[in-house]
Amino acid sequence: MKLQVRNVTWKSRKVKEIYLDSFPKKERMPFWTMLLLSKMDSTKFWEFSDGETVCGFAYVAAVQNIVFIMFLAVDPACRSRGYGSAALAEIARRFPQSKILVSIEQCAEGAENLEQRKRRKRFYLENGYEETGFMTELSNVKQEILIQNGEFDPDEFAAFFKAYSNGTMNPRIWKAEETE
Repeated sequence: MKLQVRNVTWKSRKVKEIYLDSFPKKERMPFWTMLLLSKMDSTKFWEFSDGETVCGFAYVAAVQNIVFIMFLAVDPACRSRGYGSAALAEIARRFPQSKILVSIEQCAEGAENLEQRKRRKRFYLENGYEETGFMTELSNVKQEILIQNGEFDPDEFAAFFKAYSNGTMNPRIWKAEETE
């Protein structure tokens, strides 16, 4: 495997297909908005491919020493072949001095896709991410926060959102054991 990384463009139809198939509508941003925001220095929208095969993508926000993986997906035809791990390694390589965060749906008993959620969490943990013990709510979905390369600071993460969104995003961040 030789993973190539390219910026996503308007012509990246396969990335759009993977995105639409991988995330529920209520959790997605419009694809054109993602393309537009990726013109900002603080947003990276990368396509990962192996030869001519588009394997997946990452949509990443970076402000100072915080990197937040907003969307990461691998084409189902490429899963379980190391592409997701290679994508995470590439993100870490490009941001070696940064804390890298991701939020995932919590593995709550009774969730309709509990096994999928557990696999997703195991994937990140196996790739060097750690539980923070904190939750957030994005797109009306309660999510667990995982981190790589540092200690989690909820105030720092809140400041990241404010800086990245020019003050328009202020998601609640709380300890997992606290009453929601």
